[in-house]
Amino acid sequence: MSAVDRVVGAVTDHSRIAIAVMLVLTAIMGAGAGAVEQQSSLDQFQSDTPESDASAFIDENFASGPENVTSVQIIVRDGNVLSSESLIETLEYQQRLRSDPQVNATLVNESAGETPATFGVANLLAQSALRQEVGGELRRTSAEFEQLNESIQTERRALEANATELRQFSDDVNATTAALRAGLTRAVETNASATAVFEETNAETPIDLDASDAATFERAAAQLRNASTEREQEAAYRLGTEGVLRDELTRLQEWTRTLDQRRADLREQGQRLETLGSQLQSLRQELEAVQSASLDRQIETIRSLNETELDTLVGTVLGGEAGAASEQALRFMPTAGYYEPGSTEANATVLLVSQQAETAVAPGGVAGEEITDAQLAMQDLAGDGELEFLVFGSGIITEEINQSMSDSMALVGPLALLFVIVALAVGYRDLLDIVLGVLGIAAVLVWTFGFMGWANIDFNQVFIAVPVLLIGLSIDYAIHIFMRHREERFEMGNGSLRESMRVALGGVGIALALVTATTVIGFLSNLVSPVPPIREFGVVSSFGIAAAFLVFGVLTPALKIEIDEFLEARGIDRKKRAIGTGGGRLSQTLKIGALGAKRSAPAVIAVALLISAGGVYGATQVDTSFAQEDFLAEDPPDWTQNLPEPFTPGEYNAKANLEYVNERFQRQDAQASVLIRDGVADDGTLETIQRAQREVASLEITQRLSNGQPSIRTPLTVLNETRERNATVDSIATRADTDGDGVPDRNLTAVYGALFEANPQDASAVLARSDDGEYTAARIVVDLKGTASGAETTEQLRGVAETIEGEQLTAIATGQTILFEIVQNQLLETVLESLLITLVSVFAFLMIVYRLTDGSATLGFVTLIPVALSVSWILGTMYLAGIPFNVLTGMITSLTVGLGVAYSIHISERYNQELERHDSAWAALERSVTGTGGALLGSAATTVGGFGTLSIALLPSLQQFGIITGLTIIYAFLASVLVLPSLLVVWTRLVGPAEKLDVPADADSGGGDVGTAASSE
Repeated sequence: MSAVDRVVGAVTDHSRIAIAVMLVLTAIMGAGAGAVEQQSSLDQFQSDTPESDASAFIDENFASGPENVTSVQIIVRDGNVLSSESLIETLEYQQRLRSDPQVNATLVNESAGETPATFGVANLLAQSALRQEVGGELRRTSAEFEQLNESIQTERRALEANATELRQFSDDVNATTAALRAGLTRAVETNASATAVFEETNAETPIDLDASDAATFERAAAQLRNASTEREQEAAYRLGTEGVLRDELTRLQEWTRTLDQRRADLREQGQRLETLGSQLQSLRQELEAVQSASLDRQIETIRSLNETELDTLVGTVLGGEAGAASEQALRFMPTAGYYEPGSTEANATVLLVSQQAETAVAPGGVAGEEITDAQLAMQDLAGDGELEFLVFGSGIITEEINQSMSDSMALVGPLALLFVIVALAVGYRDLLDIVLGVLGIAAVLVWTFGFMGWANIDFNQVFIAVPVLLIGLSIDYAIHIFMRHREERFEMGNGSLRESMRVALGGVGIALALVTATTVIGFLSNLVSPVPPIREFGVVSSFGIAAAFLVFGVLTPALKIEIDEFLEARGIDRKKRAIGTGGGRLSQTLKIGALGAKRSAPAVIAVALLISAGGVYGATQVDTSFAQEDFLAEDPPDWTQNLPEPFTPGEYNAKANLEYVNERFQRQDAQASVLIRDGVADDGTLETIQRAQREVASLEITQRLSNGQPSIRTPLTVLNETRERNATVDSIATRADTDGDGVPDRNLTAVYGALFEANPQDASAVLARSDDGEYTAARIVVDLKGTASGAETTEQLRGVAETIEGEQLTAIATGQTILFEIVQNQLLETVLESLLITLVSVFAFLMIVYRLTDGSATLGFVTLIPVALSVSWILGTMYLAGIPFNVLTGMITSLTVGLGVAYSIHISERYNQELERHDSAWAALERSVTGTGGALLGSAATTVGGFGTLSIALLPSLQQFGIITGLTIIYAFLASVLVLPSLLVVWTRLVGPAEKLDVPADADSGGGDVGTAASSE
């Protein structure tokens, strides 16, 4: 007894044990299904390449703004988004964003840095208007301050001079007073002439006294001589001093009062000057804080402008007259061709919202749940105003990709299962067999998803095809076993239930084992792919196929035996006719390939080869595609909206929004870089960068603002911008420019150091330095046109990198677009390598197996030829239909071999068995194509229908995969029933028992002149 017989006997003789073992294994495998997580990031498709390493280096060593901040572009659309009403509505929308708890929780903390939470043209215009308003007030106040300060300084100088004069005059008065008093005393004591003493005193004092003063002095001297009391003496002295200097003392008092008043006035002016100084400081602070002005104030500012003032403001800010602010504003406007700089009308603009994520969100990456929910809330907050707000961000894309996977599964899964049930109902016409088939499929899916959980493999876009694939393959196994079982009981008269199942499993089991092995080989060939999800797809699909072989080779037959025995014991007849074996049109149709083989096998083969030659040419013309758009769903057709819940799909706008943004705006995530390393601080490096910068500016892929300015950032552009506003940097850069061309060519370490000191944020975005201060790398950042292809971007930027490469510098182009282009090229490599490996492996496997089991290795070779032909047919069809290789269709070659070989194996294996039963090869051939061919037709119909349901999936790549895979099954079936019979005839003539081709016509069930047919061959 062979090993196959022992295994089959164990299943049929000990069916209850087989059922118990399989159920336990199913429970164990199914336990892992709950651990399967969903993954939609495009980063998972990237492999280890120099470009991906360069991208990782940039992420780690260059600053790209605040850490873990993701930007959301909100397209604002209207008849004119620059009108006062539209600008105010945009600002009010920002208020709603900031006041919404869910959105606000994710916005960046504006007080912690310079990145505003929400920012757009409306904010820039409001801020510019505020700057003009505050700046005007600042200029007026500054002029008044300067004028008052100059007046105060002039008055202070005059006061100081006047006070000096006053002090001198006061000293003169005091000196004269003292001299007069002394003169009075001397005149009385010496009894001298008062007139003589006065004349002597007058000659000594700084004040010239006149005759009137002399007369007063003489009266005072007389009073002093006659005074008898101190009071009279003091009165005489006052008369001789104050009386004499009465006019001078009066002048001194008036002068002092005037001077005190002027000092008081000066103090008031000083206080006014201090007030103006405080106002100046406040205005300067206010001017600096304009960028953080509240949205309420911005709205008030825009509302306060009349139409003329607003048009002037728009023309200034968006027309190139506002310096850096103007260039910044143009980045929010449509690109060249869609907006004229300075125009006061535009139908769209961009509002940028900055969110703080827990981890960095790479371009094409997956946003966290909080970020995604907030971006969805932004859509809901758009309101019912005149403006349309289109939210475009990583969270929206993540949500739509995840939703499209869920919606596609909700649409495709039940529909595929329903189609299979209907097809089985038509083919089986037996409820129990249908239920067993569905239960078997469920078990296979449990095994497969459980394996993914145990193996820690995430469910991604590629795996949507896995359930459909396994449903189709699983039902193939069920049909072949059940139809062969029916054929044994009904056609062959083998009435024993267990015996007929033993014969069916023994006859079909080898074919199923070969089918499983070759299909697994086909899918495992994807392990050579550098794209991780494709490798995982190959592993998971291979496991699922092996699980299907076990479930439908052990569990389902054992269940059928037990249930049928139970029912037949109660008088219910379980004998059914196999599909295609009852004669009629179906049987005659299935005989077409056998009839062609009879009449002219070489002609059939020649036609097949001719068609294949055309397919091979088409295969060389098939495009390859890997882009974010491939994973974004189209808006579902209207009929899907009438489906009941939970089958009704959601709305999908990201793809249309992406196309709109790509064509009209500068994408925040559409960037590429040329990374420069080794010697970036060496003499002449900036001149090399300047040449590269000019080359990048001339490239077709480079995004240009509406004013035609290329959007590029390099160490040189940052240096030049900084030099304009920092004299120190300009001075150091000028000294380092030895040839006077405006580009420093030596002492770059000092230039870079000054640049980092003056402008660290911008400098760190284009220059990298180590902890010890060594400059390790520089980069050229290029904003790409949204319509630039990956091939163009990669080719042109690699050309720039080559011009930079030299003895002191190395350069490499990288970025999301370039990494996607690499994945795209790897998809083509996957197609070619997996096809070659699959064909060689399956050829070798079948030849070895057929050599060991049937003594003819060439039968294995012949069996795979139709599959190779169908590969060329399907590739030619992809060319004619304009379907590219993508992450799903890129596996079509290995899938074609893996699936298609099953049809050929079943025909070849059945033919080989029937040759032993019949004396005529023609009878064996007809029996094979009507018996096994009928089962193949049923399995093909169910598989095609299952994959055909993918054509209603929401993802274009899934739709294409479903169509192409369905055609693959059709081609494989047609090749096996139309071309393989002719190949088997030729094989029989050359290698097999050729004498069986010469059976008389009347002995041939197919009729016809066999001898003539044989001789004609």
